[in-house]
Amino acid sequence: MIDLHTHSSFSDGTLTPSELIDFAVSQGITHLAMTDHDTVEGIDEALSSAKQRNVKFARGVEVSAEFKEKTMHILGYNVDHKSAQLNEKLKILRQAREDRNPKIIQKLNEKGFEITYDDVLKEADNKVVGRPHFASVMLKKGYVKSTQEAFDLYLAKGACCYVDKFRFEPKEAIKMILESGGVPVLAHPLSLKLNYSEIKEVIKSLKESGLEGVECFYRNHTKEDEENLIAIANELDLIVTGGSDFHGSNRPNIFIGVGEGSMKVPLWVAEKFFERIEERA
Repeated sequence: MIDLHTHSSFSDGTLTPSELIDFAVSQGITHLAMTDHDTVEGIDEALSSAKQRNVKFARGVEVSAEFKEKTMHILGYNVDHKSAQLNEKLKILRQAREDRNPKIIQKLNEKGFEITYDDVLKEADNKVVGRPHFASVMLKKGYVKSTQEAFDLYLAKGACCYVDKFRFEPKEAIKMILESGGVPVLAHPLSLKLNYSEIKEVIKSLKESGLEGVECFYRNHTKEDEENLIAIANELDLIVTGGSDFHGSNRPNIFIGVGEGSMKVPLWVAEKFFERIEERA
């Protein structure tokens, strides 16, 4: 199996990079990419573990971008994770998360939830804190029945305890990936809540800024979604990628390699993907 979109405990996943590699192997994954939110700090550990376990591995990052008051994510594959310039830009995004987090705590407290920032930091193992960590604390304290319920009622965009944060413009996110030697790919295009015609126009515009690929296979995409997105990618001469967006136990309905159950990334996708990123090596 193939999964080119996963997260570790260095962002908002629950497994360390080496645990992620071990788990991936146990589930039959042969080609894997780790794409933590706004950080590349776990890549060295993942590279070492992937080499030991003989997994075809791509280093990556998922960069937050602002798109018409929505969140757009740009995946950066094969970035130079030692690049000072890249790490400075990612540090800005992580600082934006840190600035937001106490405001989320304040809103949760105002709703009567007895949660401290120390609770959330502990849940994140003192690494990058994301909303899934808030959701996990709420679940453990018995305030919700699932982490999904925490998002739906309190933490998702538009919910009562949501707090926005700074993000780069998409072209700036693409630029920082390209400048670090990476391959920029639009993650889960359907999350933009646009029709296929509108998505095509957005992707066409992003290509003008340097976008090189589209995530056509995703955890909850239907066959129709996959076919339409592949057609757009082919027409615009962009590579096709796919991944589950696996996070671990804090999103228990998402399984590595298969997403919500029916995702299957074909071998040809992995072969063309690794061919492209190895051109940059």
